[in-house]
Amino acid sequence: MGGSGWTSTSVPYLAASPGAPVDAWAAEAAAEGRRGSQRIVQAGEVEASEAVAELLGLPAGQRVVARRRIMYLDGEPCELTDTYYPLDIAGGTGLAGTAKIRGGAIRLLADLGHVGVRVREDVTARAATADEREHLRLAAGEPVLQLTRLTLDDADRPIQVDIMAMPPRRQKLRYEIRIG
Repeated sequence: MGGSGWTSTSVPYLAASPGAPVDAWAAEAAAEGRRGSQRIVQAGEVEASEAVAELLGLPAGQRVVARRRIMYLDGEPCELTDTYYPLDIAGGTGLAGTAKIRGGAIRLLADLGHVGVRVREDVTARAATADEREHLRLAAGEPVLQLTRLTLDDADRPIQVDIMAMPPRRQKLRYEIRIG
């Protein structure tokens, strides 16, 4: 893609990196000669929406830990990411705070004994909300791609839900699947 475009793959965000703590987003951007950063704008316990509760296998309205981040590529906002965790997994951990997590959330989940082994992603296009227009600097009427990622452990228990909104004009999603 051209100068402001971006091709993203999900794989770096699914498994904890061995060794030194790594910010997967910054590393992915750096590999393409770009600068990736993020800002955590909100974190803590919230009531799960009906959609999030369903994905996590919880009753609607049950409390979960949520983190909202704005992702930047070369200083420009390129994605809003809301991540949700069951309270019994993330309550009282770094996932419930706004500080950057050394080694990343996937590493912390693994250290807590919760390793994702299966992921389901759904991608849809929809109208941007007023909040998304503001944070992503979108023009009126500009749509977003919404990527919803559900991560499950080896017992098929949902451990994380990510809901990402991104301007389609700046994104290309790439999925590589190996069979056999």
